[in-house]
Amino acid sequence: MVSLTPIGVGMSLSAYIATCVRVLQEAGLHCQLHAHGTNVEGEWETLCTALARCFEQLQQQNVQRISLWLKVEMRSDREPSLEAAVRSVVEKLPSAATVQQQSSM
Repeated sequence: MVSLTPIGVGMSLSAYIATCVRVLQEAGLHCQLHAHGTNVEGEWETLCTALARCFEQLQQQNVQRISLWLKVEMRSDREPSLEAAVRSVVEKLPSAATVQQQSSM
């Protein structure tokens, strides 16, 4: 999970977040935007390069201070999948169909 937070730019961060999501997507990374960050799926080297590009893009938008929170999961036993991880949990919930329908709204 990636959370890049521009500091000192006001209350609305959506334009800055959109810049970073666009950079990540252009790098070929799979992104799932949510309320507290963005889940990103892809190769480590690609992610690191894209994050550096995010910093460059934000600095070009006059952001002078940026906070980065990064949570990484790597697997060597199989190819990880964001969708598979969520699906595995949802299937174990008592009312999986209801939860899945609500999350797609």
